[in-house]
Amino acid sequence: MIKDIVLQHKIEKENLLSKSYIPREKLHTGKRFLDSDLIKVITGPRRAGKSIFCILLLQDKNFAYLNFDDENLVKISNYDEIVKAVFEVYPESKYFLFDEIQNLENWELLVNKLHRRGFNLILTGSNAKLLDEELATTLTGRYIYIDIFPFSFREFLKARNFEITTKEFILPEIKGRILNHLDGYLKNGGFPDVVVKDLDPKIYLETLFDAILLKDVVKRYKVRFTQKIYDLAVYLVTNFCAEFSFTRLSNILEFRSTNTLQKYLRYLEEVYLFFPLNRFSFKMGEQIKTPRKIYLTDNGLILAKSFQFSQNSGKLMENLVLVENLRRGNKLNKDIFYYKTKNNREVDFVLKEGPRIKKLMQVCYDLSDTQAKERELKSLIDASKELNCDEEVKL
Repeated sequence: MIKDIVLQHKIEKENLLSKSYIPREKLHTGKRFLDSDLIKVITGPRRAGKSIFCILLLQDKNFAYLNFDDENLVKISNYDEIVKAVFEVYPESKYFLFDEIQNLENWELLVNKLHRRGFNLILTGSNAKLLDEELATTLTGRYIYIDIFPFSFREFLKARNFEITTKEFILPEIKGRILNHLDGYLKNGGFPDVVVKDLDPKIYLETLFDAILLKDVVKRYKVRFTQKIYDLAVYLVTNFCAEFSFTRLSNILEFRSTNTLQKYLRYLEEVYLFFPLNRFSFKMGEQIKTPRKIYLTDNGLILAKSFQFSQNSGKLMENLVLVENLRRGNKLNKDIFYYKTKNNREVDFVLKEGPRIKKLMQVCYDLSDTQAKERELKSLIDASKELNCDEEVKL
């Protein structure tokens, strides 16, 4: 029976290998570490392209493939039987790709056993906490994370078969076409299925959002108050890029305790739906006490789930820039924050490098209004003085 499951997954693997894909920007990172003895952990939201990233990474290798989204596979409790069946089907393989590994109970035991025996392991998962806690406990220092988000704008353009040279960029018709693509990316986001298959973004992403809530949050964490966590998620989508406090959210959504709300928000963060961003302060206590701002993993989810009557291009651009910073390796609330000056002027993003503030970023969709431009610049100037940062970045 187990061998039959592995054979079915082999057919799935061969089907994936037979297709062509948009190259992902982090492939060079994956290839750099592919033959090291570190376990490669590919994380990110569901349907962002983690599996395809691994297929592209391993396409020239003889690798075994198991998909732990298969309910028949995760029911198996004897992991030696899984290993035996894998080697019946893949007798010469040294590479193992385990997809959505967090679905397997005590998965780290299987991974640790294979790693000790010298096999090259690539894992994907859609839950940051489950992977991080177990890896930190069992495999300290023997793994590397690669975060995969929905398409960047550069990847989005490649998927649209739009590539230009530096010389062409100065042409007004090229600039116009880029802005047209940017408008679509700004509203509909970069989930690969939406971009490549040209699916209706609202229908697809609304279904995906609800599925993540049900399967990865409600079911996995055994959430008792399903409607409450759904209300919280929709409220956060609708109020993206806005400040929030746990007390205020508890009152608005009528939670019985802020502890429950904090727990639910943590679940939503762990499955890569939301990113709560701290306000920067040199004092950790102040960071904890001050309101946070909420961002989403992809702009398309805003169109799909928010309760809004008009498009706010400025906030959509701000959300896009936050995710792009995460895509480039900046860690939430470690390398990147938002900031408010002493006279309450806001700077969208503060980038920290070690003990110093490296950059200040102000996100603006339209600077044609002179007063708005002066206001944004004044915020940057004030913040640069308070944070002792000479380099300012205006987007």
